[in-house]
Amino acid sequence: MILSLSRKKIGIIYILVATFLVSCGSSEKVVYFQNAKDFETIVDTDTFTPKFKINDIVSIYVSTFNLDAVRPFNLLKGGAETRNSEPVDYLVDIDGNIDYPVLGKIKLLGLTVEEAKNLIKEKLSEGYLKDPIVNIRILNFRISVLGQVNRPGRYDISGERISLLEAIAMAGDLAIKGKRKNVLVIRDFNGTKTYTRIDLTNKELFNSPVYYLTQNDIVYVEPNKSAISTAFLDSRSSIAISIASILITSAIVLLR
Repeated sequence: MILSLSRKKIGIIYILVATFLVSCGSSEKVVYFQNAKDFETIVDTDTFTPKFKINDIVSIYVSTFNLDAVRPFNLLKGGAETRNSEPVDYLVDIDGNIDYPVLGKIKLLGLTVEEAKNLIKEKLSEGYLKDPIVNIRILNFRISVLGQVNRPGRYDISGERISLLEAIAMAGDLAIKGKRKNVLVIRDFNGTKTYTRIDLTNKELFNSPVYYLTQNDIVYVEPNKSAISTAFLDSRSSIAISIASILITSAIVLLR
């Protein structure tokens, strides 16, 4: 009886020690920004804004005091103005241009939204409109967050920029079995793919060139070893159950 109690106590101690060691080891892989110091200040000097890429879909609206003069620059889908009329969108073609009414081809590739506004405003002011106001939006500003996050999917972005952390927050944060030290950002530069890996446990992520995402970026969170092992064991378990079912069914048939 005494021996039995001692074994139970030893077993409990082993469990407590193992739990402590696992929790200590896992926290190093799970906690974000581990090397950030108390009251440390990081000044954000990044003035990043997205730039137009090939195949971007652009909305442009021009306004001025003379409504009749501005009408040719705000074309509507279907031509006629109705209650449900929608403005025409513009595609940045393979040469980086949009085909804009009256003004013709305008090269937007590589420009920021603000630079594109100034360019079109300058062209409109050359004999067409007085003091025009130009509003531009990228309509296909979307990002994809895949892998070990709680809500993987494709997300539309309403503003002009979004950070990697904001994208992860939109996807419900990383799952506990996601690798925080090896988050992959896939970016397209006019047909050329770039692959950049980010360590979320290190504050240096704020200095990464992909900390701010651009349109059509893909964020992929890899599964850690635990997730892979679990998936492997689950697949083996299902195979074992299937084999056992076949054997039992065969034995019943043979014994009849």
